Amino acid sequence: MDVVDGAKRCSRCKTRKPRAEFAANRSMKDGLQAYCRACQAEQHRVRQEAKGRTVRARVVVSGHKRCPQCDEIKPYSEWEPNKTSSDGWASYCRVCRAQRNRASYFKRKYGITEAERDGMIAAQGGNCLLCRTAPAEHVDHDHQTGKVRGVLCFSCNAALGQFKDRPDVIRRAAAYVEGNLWKPTLVAQGVYRQPS
Repeated sequence: MDVVDGAKRCSRCKTRKPRAEFAANRSMKDGLQAYCRACQAEQHRVRQEAKGRTVRARVVVSGHKRCPQCDEIKPYSEWEPNKTSSDGWASYCRVCRAQRNRASYFKRKYGITEAERDGMIAAQGGNCLLCRTAPAEHVDHDHQTGKVRGVLCFSCNAALGQFKDRPDVIRRAAAYVEGNLWKPTLVAQGVYRQPS
């Protein structure tokens, strides 16, 4: 609360430090934590060790952050901005975040893991189940039951979606492509009869 000339006094170590030494806290009047980052880290370490847990040594490099998934220290350019976090950056680097989002998408949308999807692709020989030429990349599922049917190429998956998964329409489309559906016979001048 006592921010003067861009510096604030830490409630724990009682020293005056620049604003950058304090994490953000929206509930405080000045928008900053009461303890400086060093004191906050020390307090966290003491609490964790009291619980019997070990705390890794923190290596702080200006303009960099450690990703907890890949355990690498990367520059801020490899992170997504996040205004709600205390340091203003996402919890995971861009690569790990994309991997986590993809894994959670498969689990949430289809109820399968990436390993299960890869197993399905391997069982199909790596190719689309329908055209058998293009690589299988898109999970196909029944829109009514949610059950996964297989892994298709983009074109075949889009085609099934355009036909709204209706077998009668797909059969008529196959007959049309084969030339069986639209061969009208001339009954009288200008009058054609459709095949049944």
